[in-house]
Amino acid sequence: MLAIFSKEISGFFNSLVAYITIGIFLLVTGLLLWVFPDSSVLDYGYAGLDSLFNVAPYLFMFLIPAVTMRSFAEEKKEGTFEFLATKPLTDWQIALGKYLACVVIVLLALIPTLIYYYTVYELGVTRGNVDSGAVVGSYIGLFLLGGAFVSIGVFASSITKNQIVAFAIAVFLCFFAFIGFDSISQILSFQSFDTYITTLGINEHYQSISRGVLDTRDLIYFLSFITLFLVSTKTVLGGRKW
Repeated sequence: MLAIFSKEISGFFNSLVAYITIGIFLLVTGLLLWVFPDSSVLDYGYAGLDSLFNVAPYLFMFLIPAVTMRSFAEEKKEGTFEFLATKPLTDWQIALGKYLACVVIVLLALIPTLIYYYTVYELGVTRGNVDSGAVVGSYIGLFLLGGAFVSIGVFASSITKNQIVAFAIAVFLCFFAFIGFDSISQILSFQSFDTYITTLGINEHYQSISRGVLDTRDLIYFLSFITLFLVSTKTVLGGRKW
């Protein structure tokens, strides 16, 4: 698994995928947090990172599939997966190695944003007048959200040889998993079950953790969600015919 992990990390940085993805994420969040008037902390006059944590999930919907789309699709298209499959590696090791490499990219994108927290912490009229508990919870929630989106992206890449198709499938699944269930719960015929339907979506659990309260039910949800898609990926790999 470590060999796959190292190979994927090297591939990301050698192809500039990691640099471009992280750069776009930091550029957009930086503009929203400090420049654009409707979301700027400086104009809003409130010491908080709400803009970052509100927009980051939507950025992840596109940036993470852009990172994961090459995981398996590229190897299948170029015919290198057959060579990889002959190595003394299990399907689980291959899937986890690629998954963890993509998760590291997500983590590397989040770490530089800590400077935003430090800046907001220092800029308050009263130094340190920021809800640190909510910020920590939001970072944990965002990392778990990123991990969930990565699991979707890796799965999408495992079912096709076309990177663009993998990207499109992953974006759709990420979008649906995040807010699709919220929309379904608002349908008139489902109003009596809206609470149960909403809890199936990622947004409900992301918002819960972002409040600074780490509920084991939310953690179990994210871990179960990630496991579901990794098991699906492993199943696809196990049923390969090439």
